[in-house]
Amino acid sequence: MSDKTILVIGTYDTKDDELSFLAGVIRDQGGSVVTMDVSVLGDPSSPCDYSKHDVAQEGDGSIEAAIASGSENIAMQIMAKGASMLVARLYQDRKFDGLIVLGGTMGTDLALDVASALPLGVPKYIVSTVSFSPLIPAERLAADTQMILWAGGLYGLNSVCKASLSQAAGAVLGAARAVQMPDSDKPLVGMMSLGTSALKYVIPLKPALEDRGFEVAVFHATGMGGRAFESLAGQGAFACVFDFCTQELGNHVNGSNISAGADRLTNAGKSGTPQIIAPGCCDLVDVVGWQPMDGKWADHPKHEHNRLLTSIVLSDEERKSVARAHSAQLEGATSPTAVILPELGLGEWDRKGAELHNQAGLDGFLNELETTLPAHVSTHRIDCHINDAAFAAKALEIFDAWCADGTVRR
Repeated sequence: MSDKTILVIGTYDTKDDELSFLAGVIRDQGGSVVTMDVSVLGDPSSPCDYSKHDVAQEGDGSIEAAIASGSENIAMQIMAKGASMLVARLYQDRKFDGLIVLGGTMGTDLALDVASALPLGVPKYIVSTVSFSPLIPAERLAADTQMILWAGGLYGLNSVCKASLSQAAGAVLGAARAVQMPDSDKPLVGMMSLGTSALKYVIPLKPALEDRGFEVAVFHATGMGGRAFESLAGQGAFACVFDFCTQELGNHVNGSNISAGADRLTNAGKSGTPQIIAPGCCDLVDVVGWQPMDGKWADHPKHEHNRLLTSIVLSDEERKSVARAHSAQLEGATSPTAVILPELGLGEWDRKGAELHNQAGLDGFLNELETTLPAHVSTHRIDCHINDAAFAAKALEIFDAWCADGTVRR
C-alpha cells in the first residue's frame, strides 16, 4: 500500500495539540502529512509547511489587514479566501491526496469554503463541533464532503476527543488510499430522480445511454442530491443533463428545508451544458417529517413517506407559482435547453385513477410553464405520462439529435 499525503488545516495558535495529535495518528498509520495554519493572532509551537502569512497572501490579503479589520468574521473570511485558493493550487500540483480540517464554528466556516475548492473525488473531511448541525446550509457543502463530530473537543485533548480525532485520521487516510477518482474516459450524463416507485424513467434511460457510450450518474432529489448535481453541473462535469425531477425547486419556493438551494435549475445553463428538463413530481412539496408542520399546510392533503419525510400536495394555484419559478431559473441559460411536458402526469401517484390524480391542476401547471418559459427554451408537449416508454423515447430522440449535430460532445 503506497503512502498518501494528507493536508491538515486548522488554527494552530489555539488547537496546536489537537492538530498535532491528528497528524501523529496519520503518520502512525503510514501516511504523510503537510500542515497549513489558518490562525490570525497567534503562532504554532513549531512552523507549519504553509504559514498563516502564506495563506493570507494567497488571497491578496495579509495578516496585518485581518487584524486591522477588528472583526473576527472579516479576518476569517480573509483566511478562508486565501486557504481556498492555496489548497486548489496545491492540489493542482498534486502536493496532497486528501484534506482534513479541524475547527469549531470559525474553522468550520473556513473549512466549507476550502472543501468546495476541490474537485469531486478528492477526500475532504471536516472534523467540527457543529457537524450535522442546522447551522450548516446545504449549499455550502461540497458534493462529497464528509463530516465527523468533534465530540468533547472544544478545548484541549482528552480521551473523548481523541476517539473522534483518531477515527477522522483513519478515515481520511483510508479514503485517500481507496478512492477511485471519476473516470473521464466516458462522457457523463447527470440525471435527477426520486425512487423508482415514483419515477421510473431511469430504468430504460440508464442502459440506453450506456449503450450510446455515456456514463450515467443519478442524483436523489431530496435536497443534498440536487446540491451535488448543481455543484457538478456548475463545474461543467456533465456532457448533458437529464433533469427530470425538479421538485427541489418547488420545495425551495415554498420554504421547505429540503432544498437544493436558490440556484437549483441554473448551473447547467450557466456552464453551457445542454439540458433536457421535465418537471417530475412538481405537484408535491417535501418537508421534514419530524419537525412541526407550517400552519400554511393545515388544509393540504399529506403523505407521510416515512419518519423523515412528508409530502404536501399543492393546490392548483401553488403549482402555477412553481411553474413560474422554473421559467425564472431558466431565463439565464446559455446552453441548449429543451423542456418535455408530459400531459398525462408527472409522477406515478398522479396517473388517472391514482390517489393524486388532478388533471385540471396538471393542465394549469403545464400551461403556465409553457407560456412563461423564455423564448430560447424549446418545449415538447407529449401525450403520455412521465413514466411511460414514450417519455423516455422522446428524451432519447432529443439527445440523439444533439449528439448528431455536436451539441452534446463525446
